[in-house]
Amino acid sequence: MLMESATPAPASTPARRSSVAELSHDFRIANGRLARRLRQEKAENELSGGQFSALGTLFVDGPLTLGELSELEHVTPPSMNRTVNCLVEAGLVQRAGAEDDGRKVVLSASEQGQALMRETRMRRDAWLATRVSALTPERRRVLAEATLIMRGLADS
Repeated sequence: MLMESATPAPASTPARRSSVAELSHDFRIANGRLARRLRQEKAENELSGGQFSALGTLFVDGPLTLGELSELEHVTPPSMNRTVNCLVEAGLVQRAGAEDDGRKVVLSASEQGQALMRETRMRRDAWLATRVSALTPERRRVLAEATLIMRGLADS
């Protein structure tokens, strides 16, 4: 199956569809499937998707208040508080007073949480690198160009 992904797409596949609406739909579906598949490549844990996402945000963005984390994750503060409580109980997140204001609580990924995120990142990168290495040089070039386009779409 790995080698099949390295072969050019037949004319009837989504890559050859012409309308913007069809291309947008096909792109969204393919992107969602790839994201779901990559989410399967994670370190062994029993975290929910929301918990894993919150931990990932703390890992990437550094210490945040509950409000900042809620905003970045697009959830309400009470919902994020429940998520954070589970992560703290699991030893993956720690709370501390803010240096500039002792009334504020700052959340950060613990050493255990950071290790979990590093292992997950390594697994996902390895899974994807194996598949990308099976592509022809031309398809890798196209993928590199598409990556730039995707970043632009995500940042718009």
